[in-house]
Amino acid sequence: MKKKIKESISKLFTQWCGEEIREIKALPEAGSYRKYFRIQGSSKSAIAVYNEDRKENIAFLQFSKHFREKNLPVPEIFAKNIDENIYLQQDLGDTTLFAFITDKRSGVEFSDEVIGLIKKVLDQLVNFQVLGTKGFDYSYCYPRSAFDKQSMMWDLNYFKYYFLKLAKIPFDEQNLESDFLRFSDFLLEADNHYFLYRDFQTRNIMIQNDEPYFIDYQGGRQGALQYDLASLLYDAKADIPQETRNELRKYYIEKLSEHQLVDKEKFNNYYFGYALIRIMQAMGAFGFRGFYEKKLHFLQSIPFAIQNLEYLLDTVQLPIEFPELMKVLRLLTKSKELKRFNNPKHKLTVTINSFSYKKGLPVDKYGNGGGFIFDCRAVHNPGRYEKYLELTGRDQDVIDFFEKEEEMHSFLENAFKMIDQSVDKYISRQFSNLMVSFGCTGGQHRSVYSAEKLSSHLKSKFDLNIILEHREQELSFTY
Repeated sequence: MKKKIKESISKLFTQWCGEEIREIKALPEAGSYRKYFRIQGSSKSAIAVYNEDRKENIAFLQFSKHFREKNLPVPEIFAKNIDENIYLQQDLGDTTLFAFITDKRSGVEFSDEVIGLIKKVLDQLVNFQVLGTKGFDYSYCYPRSAFDKQSMMWDLNYFKYYFLKLAKIPFDEQNLESDFLRFSDFLLEADNHYFLYRDFQTRNIMIQNDEPYFIDYQGGRQGALQYDLASLLYDAKADIPQETRNELRKYYIEKLSEHQLVDKEKFNNYYFGYALIRIMQAMGAFGFRGFYEKKLHFLQSIPFAIQNLEYLLDTVQLPIEFPELMKVLRLLTKSKELKRFNNPKHKLTVTINSFSYKKGLPVDKYGNGGGFIFDCRAVHNPGRYEKYLELTGRDQDVIDFFEKEEEMHSFLENAFKMIDQSVDKYISRQFSNLMVSFGCTGGQHRSVYSAEKLSSHLKSKFDLNIILEHREQELSFTY
């Protein structure tokens, strides 16, 4: 963390509660450029947020105030310093709805416990859309006050340029643009005078004491009811079974019907259209973060998004035809370029990191606590010898050095036993991700060698995906 940001956060925390910060820990980055930190004083704790986008900060703070006045479950804002782009909010813990689903599911189907919790989420979604809409000041929305034609065209072109282009899906530019225009016109025929959360997905819903709380609604604006429902039920990696989706959609309509008349056929026509645009928006994000920014874990969501897309294309008939768009979406589902990401459902991915303790711990990218961290600093360090100073644990001379070191053999033997036990359990419970990190002083020799050895060990023993990242060398490999 930059020194100035830390100083600003420390000052704001002390002003709020009168305590000095005892611990500050960076939280995993997700799909935005906001930075989150968990901070702890002697008795008080909070989440600090640093975001250079001033208008986005103002939107979040204003929306939070409004929703709390409506008794909706959002974090309390403790303190803010708009000029320095920071604010403090209530700490709602680490358990997202996605993490809850991942932990509780055993196989493909969802348990009654999971379905019951999602129904609580849908209860609150209706409250956001009905109660939250009343008196809502859309002038604070950023970058648009409504999910209007401009917003839709931004999303559709995001999908076109960052997914279709980078995934090498051919299309007729003019015909596709014409379909985009017709498609957005169709979607705007739905009643769009409600609060639209915009990013209503399982990682933006926190679970505390078996109750849902909601975060990351700063992109909210006026729009149609169907968009947020589709965002949740077609959340790619949540991978909700289709029968369960249908059950939950019916439940939502029943809850909404308690507040207003609902034409179910009309609602469903627009619902599936909004499901399509949401999937395309998400694919644009996967393409931008994965293909363009080379953040490989975003690419792991592509098979789930394609599976959702295939279902909609095979089962839903929209009342208006969009020939080029439908052709392109069909090509996408059959793309050989994308087949390489289409691993069997629930295949475990193990992310292996090497890192330097001087530069902090690796960030947990998956929201499940980060897995194992092994400290290699007790092992004999070749970095103490001039011969090895410019080499890493991937170079043969360093490999030869460690092959003769009993300390390293013993260290890895013990580590592998623990890791193997977790991998066995994770595979049997059909978990998606495990992270294992090896740290040493410089992140160059011992940690790199250990990470490489674990990668080879797991590849020889288990059927899984491996992402190997040597942070300090800025190297990443996928197997």
